[in-house]
Order: sequence, then C-alpha cells, then structure tokens
Amino acid sequence: MNTYDYIIIGAGSAGAVLANRLTEDKDVSVLVLEAGQRSNSIYARMPLAYRLQLAKGINNWNFQSEPEPFMDNRRIDIPRGKALGGSSAINGMLYLRGHPRDYDLWRQSGCDGWSYADVLPYFKKAENSWRGESEYHGAGGPLGTSPVDITHLRHDRVAQSAQNAGFPLTDDFAGDTPEGLTVVDMTVKDGERSSTFKTYLLPAMARPNLTVETGALTKKIEIEQGRATGVQYVQNGNVMTARAEREVILCGGSYNSPQILMLSGIGPADELARHNIPVVHELPGVGRNLSEHPAAQIMFDLKEGSKTFGERVRLDRVAMSALKWQFTKKGDLATQPLAAMMFIRSLPELERPDLQIFFPALRLDAEVWFPFFKPALPPRLQSNISLQHPESRGTVTLRSADPADPPRILFNMFQRPEDLAAMRRGIRLVRKVYAAPPLGDIVAREVAPGTDDDAALDAFLRKATGLGHHPVGTCAMGRGPDAVVDPNLRMHGIAGLRIVDASIMPTVPGGNTNAPTIMIAEKAADM
Repeated sequence: MNTYDYIIIGAGSAGAVLANRLTEDKDVSVLVLEAGQRSNSIYARMPLAYRLQLAKGINNWNFQSEPEPFMDNRRIDIPRGKALGGSSAINGMLYLRGHPRDYDLWRQSGCDGWSYADVLPYFKKAENSWRGESEYHGAGGPLGTSPVDITHLRHDRVAQSAQNAGFPLTDDFAGDTPEGLTVVDMTVKDGERSSTFKTYLLPAMARPNLTVETGALTKKIEIEQGRATGVQYVQNGNVMTARAEREVILCGGSYNSPQILMLSGIGPADELARHNIPVVHELPGVGRNLSEHPAAQIMFDLKEGSKTFGERVRLDRVAMSALKWQFTKKGDLATQPLAAMMFIRSLPELERPDLQIFFPALRLDAEVWFPFFKPALPPRLQSNISLQHPESRGTVTLRSADPADPPRILFNMFQRPEDLAAMRRGIRLVRKVYAAPPLGDIVAREVAPGTDDDAALDAFLRKATGLGHHPVGTCAMGRGPDAVVDPNLRMHGIAGLRIVDASIMPTVPGGNTNAPTIMIAEKAADM
C-alpha cells in the first residue's frame, strides 16, 4: 500500500488542475487515478476534428441515458471524456463562463465565497487570453484561449441579420455586456486544443511528487471512523489500495462522482439497499439535482447558389487545410466553423439571458465531398437553441454494485412545462434572425420544425432535443438537507473528503461548463 498526502480521483477538467496546483509545493505528494489513458490521437489536438473524435467514440465513456419519459422515451447519447484531460480532451472547446448573476445566486443560496466577485480572480488565474490582461481576463494562466477564426464563416452576414431583427451585439461575453451576439472564444492556443491535460497535467508530470496512474478504475473510497483514508482501484485486473494522509479529492464529474460515492456506501439509503451496499453515511442528495441544458436545432434550406462553409469541405481543400495545419497550425482545421453565438432573453422581464443560440457556418451533417464522386449536400444553415436555466431535474443512480457498469442517468428533460415554453420562444426568436436581411435574402424555407403550432412545436422538441453536454448538480454545494458538500467543497458528514468538479454546482451556469469547472478547481487548490 502506497501512501500520499492527496489522492485525486479523475484527471479531467478539474483533477488535472488540482494535480498541477497541489504539486507546486514540493513537499506535498499527490496520486492521480484516471480510468482512461493518455490520448495520442490527432483528433484530440486538431480543433476541427473534435466531431470525428466524438463520432468514433474515442477517449469516451459513451454513456446513454435511461428512456426519457418526457422525450418520447428516447435514450440520449452522453459523450464523456475517458482520458487524461477528461471531457476537456473531447469537448467543443468553447470558452464561456456564464453570467455574473449565476454566481451571485449561488452565494445567495448559501454558498458563501462563490459570488461573481469571488470567482472572477480564479477565472483570470487560469486564463492565458489572446485579449491580454484586463479587468476581466488573465494573461499568465495555463489555459490558452483564442477567438474563432471567422475568415471564411460570413460572420458579418449573421451579425447584420441579428441587428436588423432587433438583437444587440457585444464584443466579449466575459466583459461588461454578457448579452448579445459576437464571435466566441475557444480553448485553443497556437492552433491546438488547450485541454487540461496539455496545459496543466503534462507540465506537472515531470515533478517527483506527482504520480499519475492510468487505466485505474476506482472501486470505492475507503472510510474509517467517519474519515476518508484511501482509495481502492482496479488496474490491469488487480485490486490496488492507496492511502491518503490528508484528503481524498473526488473529481469524477457529474456522473461518475455520485456513482463512486454510492459504491463507497455514501448516498441515499434506499438506493444503496437496492444493490446490497452497506450504508457508511446516508446522504440523500448524492445523485439528485441533475441539471442539463436542452439543445435543439432549427434548420433552413438556402436558395440554390448560396455560399456556406460547406464549400470548404471539398476533398482537395480539406487536404490542403490538413497540410497547412500540420506545418503552421493555422487555417480551417485550427478553428471551429461557428460564425457567431448569441445570449438573449426570451422574455424582456428576465434578469439574465435564458437562451444560448449557436450560428454554425455549415450544416452539422456536412461531409467531405468531391465533384462526380460524392456530391455536396444542398446548402443549409441551422441554429442550435439551448435553454440555460432549465427547471427540470434528473438523477444519477447505480446500475449495479460493479464499478465497471455505467451509472443510470435520467434527465427528466421537459418534465417542467416552462422549459418547453422557453424553447418554443427560442425557436420563434431565431426565426426572426433568419427572416431579416441579409440571411433572409438567401433562405428558401424552414426545414425543421416547420410549424408554429404550440403542440406541434412541443412534439418536435420532445423528438429532436439533445444535450448541451453540461451536466451539473449531482453532488450539490450548499447547506440544506439535500446538499452534498459545503462551500469549502468538503463532504457533509465525512472528514478528509472533498468533491471538486461540475457536480458541486448547485445550478447550471448560463453557458458552457468547462471554464467554470477549471475555475472551481483553481479555487479549491487555494482552499
């Protein structure tokens, strides 16, 4: 049995950050346990290739939801990173923090120390922004960011249509005006993905006080007399044990963290009893309060001859772009084909935007094409509409007492009718953008949903909505009976155990969750 000061379970968006920051003190020893492996795939480095990585299921847990009762009993695919860097190694690389009010509401709900003023220094500490140092951005952190390269994306066409439809523009979602339309930032630096493996963990792996074990599937956290003392894990078919002198830090994410807690006997007593797991500490909030962003696509066919980014995925042009990326790390493959993004309120009386609207520069089912061999798909544009503050809540429970079995994930998406109503409003707002010139001059017809009847829109949303891939809340921070950790991220009722990942967020922020998860880890390291 090896002994360390800290054991970190999971080397993802949070665990990699903690491994780096804690081992800055040479007198502190840290063990990181990661169920995945180190990824050497070009797909993990090349920004535009992230969809290929997802399609091939590379570095991925490849979870699925249970049949969703309010979404026609569909099972929803749930990609989650299974590699050093976790989901930061497979995600869409969008750098967004959420609205300042999101964090102030955390503080008002009892999470002292988590207001926007409290968390902004940690966003800045993590960031190496292309914008340079400012009131809102950092320039010396590990996490490189850059704007989407809009050279061939016709951003101006989208921006002008949005303005003509009555929507505001902004220049920085992390700045003074977090509402409106602009070019989005990415976690991309020098043409390559800025995963937390590359930016935080890899530089720290040369330190003698850091040990990283891959292919290490956590079996359970060991608890002795109310204190976390170590971790049992399976590696190469062998059950191993490591001991923590100071703390065990759980960084498994919103699905795996509650699963590991329940496998360790921590969670709702009835759920543990179903799988004959002895109750070590009853904590009913474990696995509850799952929140996700619903996301649906509205699609428009364009008039014949209309130009989109789809012209640039012709085989010979893609080949030239690949060579350019290989030698210069620039060009089409070094960015995302996302012409613009917009945060807006679906009702004027709302205090913060409740909708995130994506404006891709090509149809998302586009494939590489070449004349006479494989024709290009007809020109089409679509927008993704994502609800930022859903009221519906889901659960994560156990499938069995075997840690190799995936957890049961149920979102209960659209359980609350107000979520459907907000998505309907989003569809109607996006239509205004595509009806206004210059976009309106090239749109031929709406392909989907193609109706304005409330009941028909609801049916479309239940059939077609997917995920924003931003799960939070299953080990929520707070002080109430359903809270799992306190504002210092310490487990209620168990000493020597903290949770540091997106599962501690009491509510989902208005935006993507990778940057907030990194912020949480930076803040936790100081704790």
